This record gives sequence, C-alpha cells and structure tokens, in this order.
Amino acid sequence: MLGFRGAFRYVHDPEVFKLELEAIKHVRNKLGHKNLHIMIPFVRTVEELVAVKKIMTEAGLERSNSFKLWMMVEIPSNVIMFEKFIEVGIDGVSIGSNDLTMLVMGTDRDNSEVASEFNEMYPAALWAFEHVVKTAQKHGVTSSMCGQAVSTYPELVRKLVSWGVTSVSVSPDAIENTRKLLIQTEKELLNR
Repeated sequence: MLGFRGAFRYVHDPEVFKLELEAIKHVRNKLGHKNLHIMIPFVRTVEELVAVKKIMTEAGLERSNSFKLWMMVEIPSNVIMFEKFIEVGIDGVSIGSNDLTMLVMGTDRDNSEVASEFNEMYPAALWAFEHVVKTAQKHGVTSSMCGQAVSTYPELVRKLVSWGVTSVSVSPDAIENTRKLLIQTEKELLNR
C-alpha cells in the first residue's frame, strides 16, 4: 500500500508513465473517445502533482476544457494540503474511502488483528471526507467518493450529499438503493 506506486512511480519511472499517456492519447485522438480523462492516484505531495503535470505536458497532454485532470484523495496529506493541490490545477477528485480511512486511522482493514479499528464513520474519517467535499465545492472542483463506504453506510451518502459531493461510486448490488437514497436526500435538501 505504501510502496512504489501512484504519482511517485510516475515521477521516478517516467518512461512507463509516458507509455500510459501515449495510450490515452491514442484512445482520445485516434479512436475519437474524447470522454477519456486522467486521474492520478496516490499523490503524496503537491510537488509530485506538479512533476506529474510536467511529464504530461511534455507528452502532449494538458488539462483543458476537453481533457480533465483528476486526483485521488487517499492520503492525509491530500486532505491537509487540499487547497494547495487545487492551486496547482485539478478538475476533480475522487476520495478513496478505503485507503484514506486506513491511513487516517492507522489501521489495515485486511489484517484481522487490527481490522476492527477500520471505520469509515469514525469522526476523524468523516472530518476528512467533509473537508475535501466542502473545499472542492468552494473552489468549483468536482468531488466524488469511491470505496466500500458509500455502498455500506446510507448515512454517509446523506452526509456526502449535504456537504455537496458531485457523485458517488458504489458496488453493483447497491446501485438501486443508493440511487433512491440520493434522490430522497436531494429532495429533502431542496425542500429545506
């Protein structure tokens, strides 16, 4: 989880990242699928995001009205420094509830000895989610949440909507119930 991955890998092994960027350019420019955008995972520092954007620019992919740059928010530093990440220039974020909760709580949901401490509804995790969603909304940045939490906790869906989240990602078995809950929650907010 904390190894050679995400933005750090892109910066320290740019040739592999450039191959991925060429594939994106091929799909967008040769195959005409302009709805393909990019999301950078596990961005530890603002400087890493700057470096990734530089590599992208050198490869001929720049953030624009037709090409969106998103960033995963999975690390406490993303939450703490969120406005600095926004200043560098991103169009959207996806909050990875699993990784962010594990790192906020200092636990591992896949380790049976400490998994009981993994809790996306713990106040520290909720604070992080709320901070990101509200800050994103304040700056006109799209916000989304992925991970198991949205499928598991209807009360989290209600909170996310009230904070201003743009979208959520759920497991297939939770789509219908989540859709109904989103509609109900948005109606309640409109009728306040």
